[in-house]
Amino acid sequence: MNFIIWIVVGGILGWLASLVMRTDAQQGIFLNVIVGIIGALLGGWLLAPLFGTGTINQNDFSISSLLVSFLGAVVLLAIVNLLRRGTPR
Repeated sequence: MNFIIWIVVGGILGWLASLVMRTDAQQGIFLNVIVGIIGALLGGWLLAPLFGTGTINQNDFSISSLLVSFLGAVVLLAIVNLLRRGTPR
């Protein structure tokens, strides 16, 4: 059951991050899920030590872990935009 929740929450976080970064028209549901999950990994590696919390990948579904996972997804999309276009949006 945790796997299904992980996929759904990752998809929602990826979708919200794509709205913030204005890449929603370029992404589908599958890519939103991937961005949410990989963003949570990136957030866990970069941001979780700063905030002292876990991420959704660690089965921690608190507000702080959702925020760290969301910020990780935004950072991931910013990196992708930099590599694709050469300038951040």
